[in-house]
Amino acid sequence: MTRSGVDSSRAVERILALDWPAETAAARRVRAEVREFLQGELAAGRLVPRVDTWLSGVDTEFSRELGRRGWLGITWPKEFGGRQRTSIERYAVIEELLAFGAPVAAHWIAERQVGPSLLRYGSDGQRRDLLPRIAAGECYVALGMSEPDSGSDLASVRTAARRNAAGDWVLNGVKLWTSNAHISHYIVVLARTSPVGDNRHAGLSQFIVDLATPGVSVNPVRILDGGHHFNEVVFTDVEVPAAMLLGEAGAGWHQVTSELAYERSGPERFLSTFALLNAFADVVGRTREPAQQATLGRLSARLMGLRQLSLCVAAGIDNGSPSNVAAAMVKDMGTRLEGDVIDEIRRVLDTSSGGDLVALLVAAQLHAPGYTLRGGTNEILRGIVARELGLR
Repeated sequence: MTRSGVDSSRAVERILALDWPAETAAARRVRAEVREFLQGELAAGRLVPRVDTWLSGVDTEFSRELGRRGWLGITWPKEFGGRQRTSIERYAVIEELLAFGAPVAAHWIAERQVGPSLLRYGSDGQRRDLLPRIAAGECYVALGMSEPDSGSDLASVRTAARRNAAGDWVLNGVKLWTSNAHISHYIVVLARTSPVGDNRHAGLSQFIVDLATPGVSVNPVRILDGGHHFNEVVFTDVEVPAAMLLGEAGAGWHQVTSELAYERSGPERFLSTFALLNAFADVVGRTREPAQQATLGRLSARLMGLRQLSLCVAAGIDNGSPSNVAAAMVKDMGTRLEGDVIDEIRRVLDTSSGGDLVALLVAAQLHAPGYTLRGGTNEILRGIVARELGLR
């Protein structure tokens, strides 16, 4: 039960009840398992639905519990702590977690993006050391990409790494908008390892940096509600062992761009405000107010369309189909929907009475400025789509 006494799972079931041919019997089973667990957490008062929980909802014990249940890294090989299940099964797990507003931020980036990168490019030592701990919900990893004056244009990064006499690397630079670096154990840093030439995309490399290393400082970047998940991370003569180079030196651009389907296409790109939409659906179910019903219908229809596109990307990951364009579209349209959820609900809701729904609306509004920035600005994403379609 929610704090207002309404069974929120019914609204979840209504909005997520589309038949999807690719959702196998195994995916339906794991979805039911996760939903049963989350309903139990709600009933026990251990879970209170919130907005934007995949970046701001940090609960390390909750992450460890998901690891104990085998719901983290479920697509990975068993030898690295995974369950060797499909991307569609993983999608069912994360969609339920997001729909219930569960606190998944601690492990989110490590499980979503870093794990697949390690599987594809990491050394055997890196995989054996990090992947089982990520799958257990015990190891958290941030992404060091954007910088001051270098946001979506990653090819212009200034953070640099140079080899020292021992063959290791020395890292200097600044990363910005680095989500949850303050609670993470490692950060994967994109750095320039050779001078800029005619091809700006050449000469970039990725490093796995222990955030406890001397010379690393993490400074909070607070959002409008005074809290923070964004950070500035400063590297001053940070020594990085040669063994912590991820993949090949100079191949960083190719590696980073190959990860973007994981980062941009998931349901987090349109479910950050789902706890608000879900609570609104409960209210509309009681009031039957025409303007509110029309608003719920419009928003739900858009959400369903995005869900279908996002599921197509998940299915494509399983069968190896190219999905960068679809992923960029999910992120662009999804984050715009999240902002519209806030604006449209506010127009038809009497906020003077307060309550849980209004509290969710206020929280979503305070988090909203980051929605269209993280994962690449919407303008950059539209450029990617246009270029891939031959329009520019």
